[in-house]
Amino acid sequence: MSKFSDYNFNDQKVLVRVDFNVPLNESLEITDDTRIKAAIPTIKKIVEDGGKVILMSHLGRPKDGPTDKYSLKHLVQHIHTLLTDALGKPVPVLFADDCIGEQAALTASMMRPGEVLLLENLRFYKEEEKGDKAFAKKLSALGDVYVNDAFGTAHRAHASTAVMAEFFPADKKMFGLLMEGEVSSAEKVLHSSEKPFTAIIGGAKVSDKILIIENLLEKATDIIIGGGMAYTFFKARGGNIGASLCEADRLDTAKALLEKAAAKNVKIHLPEDSVIADKFAADANTDTAASGNIPDGWMGLDIGAVAIEAFTNVILASKTILWNGPMGVFEMEKFQAGTKAIATAVAQATQNGSFSLVGGGDSVAAVNQFGFSDKVSYVSTGGGAMLEYFEGKTLPGIAAIKA
Repeated sequence: MSKFSDYNFNDQKVLVRVDFNVPLNESLEITDDTRIKAAIPTIKKIVEDGGKVILMSHLGRPKDGPTDKYSLKHLVQHIHTLLTDALGKPVPVLFADDCIGEQAALTASMMRPGEVLLLENLRFYKEEEKGDKAFAKKLSALGDVYVNDAFGTAHRAHASTAVMAEFFPADKKMFGLLMEGEVSSAEKVLHSSEKPFTAIIGGAKVSDKILIIENLLEKATDIIIGGGMAYTFFKARGGNIGASLCEADRLDTAKALLEKAAAKNVKIHLPEDSVIADKFAADANTDTAASGNIPDGWMGLDIGAVAIEAFTNVILASKTILWNGPMGVFEMEKFQAGTKAIATAVAQATQNGSFSLVGGGDSVAAVNQFGFSDKVSYVSTGGGAMLEYFEGKTLPGIAAIKA
């Protein structure tokens, strides 16, 4: 059992750092509540134990202190609805219009078991992002126990994610259920992966993924490369890529990565063919071409049928799969077949007994869009945090709890 699941929160004031940085429309309504839903099991457990839940989060990037459009008050009703549905009874969700002031302290002190208090946006204070110790201490004074359930901000050394833990003894600080799931899934892939282990790396730029590819050369047996970044590799090998995306200043890097992979006996799979277009638009004229022989004026915007078949075979033969980044411009219907086929293959491999972890904003958006989110082993909520973890970096939010 986990430390969190074993703990009895009865009559404890529990400070829970969540990641409720959700998108709002012009009417200040939530357009995607994935992050809030992900934290509900943690909150539910504390409420059922008879604990008092004090939620802390940031929202957006407020520049000059309190700003109405970045106020967490806009989330209160939705949190109430989700918790009421999860627990089968109304759950009071209180709101404090500050996170460290008198009202926050007074409301926290008067809470009853089973109640939830949402504090105002932490980033209304510049001290939050600066990792200010005095600010973290004021926050810590509101509760008896500290739970970090915000994997999406685990790579930030902020007051509420990395510094607050210092003010709680080892038995009073822990990961929430979401954070536990994220950390154990990531560690399973990085440190105890069953072979063959295939990493599927996509997206636009090689520069965004250099560190993750280098780190995975020590772990994976196969690395599939798709998306715009693939054309930098083809150009590095002397191919013609037409008007496809290319980072000219990364050609030597791409060449070096291919050489390192060969030296370590890691197979790099590049897409043999591409769906090409005469412009970057949904109504573009399309054709197919070998990825290293694209006509002038045309650009690769998805992997082709040959690449789909080859990549699918690699994925289906794998025991461990990490997917970070799409295969093409899947937001446009003409260029979504590759990403959809990869999602299908990952789901099939998972059904056959493989462990699959999908992370990174666009990959998560793709599995959600194509209806595969419940057909893979784990979908990560942390884009930047997951990327840094797989680059081999220490995440401050994880280190603070483990210290």
